[in-house]
Amino acid sequence: MSDITCVWDMKATLGEGPVWRAAENALWFVDIKQKKVHRFDAATGETRSFDAPSEPGFLAPVRGGGFVVGCKGGLYRFDEAGGFTFLSHVEPAHLDNRLNDGFVDHQGRLWFGSMHDPEENPTGKLYRFDRRGLKVMDEDYVITNGPTISPDGQTLYHNDTLKKHIYAFDLDEAGEITGKRLFAQLDVGQKVETAGEVCYAPDPQSPHGEGYFDGPVVDAQGNVWASLFFGWGINVYASDGRLLRKVSLPVSNVTKIAFGGPDLKAVYATTAAKGLSPEDIKAQPFAGGLFRFNSDIAGQPQNEISFL
Repeated sequence: MSDITCVWDMKATLGEGPVWRAAENALWFVDIKQKKVHRFDAATGETRSFDAPSEPGFLAPVRGGGFVVGCKGGLYRFDEAGGFTFLSHVEPAHLDNRLNDGFVDHQGRLWFGSMHDPEENPTGKLYRFDRRGLKVMDEDYVITNGPTISPDGQTLYHNDTLKKHIYAFDLDEAGEITGKRLFAQLDVGQKVETAGEVCYAPDPQSPHGEGYFDGPVVDAQGNVWASLFFGWGINVYASDGRLLRKVSLPVSNVTKIAFGGPDLKAVYATTAAKGLSPEDIKAQPFAGGLFRFNSDIAGQPQNEISFL
């Protein structure tokens, strides 16, 4: 992509969770480690930032306005006027977990993951939250990312970041998942060749290899866009798991994308400076910035929580 632009050089430590709100023509996202919620106006470039009560991992828009925010301390309601209101604890504090990534499905149910904050113990879980309450759907993760869902609503994708795996599940109308299977994985030095263009991992000798799967997003055609932490871009997979292409960015830590704009073909990417050395930061002056580029494929419309 030749049109990649840093639209907000904000120096996020761990930018994450971009959400497009079409009615506002604005992108919302978080900086987990700086405990911030951010808003970027796509028309004017105006920016606003809000302090979160603890590390915010995701924003999930609510029908009628505002968001549910998943923080280390639990779930909160948030809006610009009223700030944060506590909703519910999710996990006991002794686990030292925090909530990480989330998504709203076509039925307005909230899905999100938890992870071990020191990134060591497999205490993370995948949750579903709807009018029936909170339910554990899968477990044994150190770092979870996703989930995200196919356009037909029948496949749910979820990442085990440290294992470098994306899993696919069958999803039914009631919100139950079955048939967990490996959808994609990363290997050191993998070569990508599409339409005569060849891309490689930035440094085949790097201890991180191709990087780690971060937040996944599915476009309107069913392709899975998997952001790469320490991987310098985004891998795009067909619904059958074939790697179609890699979108390269000028920073190593890409965390998640959101499709926005009037036609849902403007792609916004959050990034992170976390884990970079002073030398890395010097070589990547826009690390932690918010980027935008154009896609020839549209994203799916943003779903909203329907039960609150």
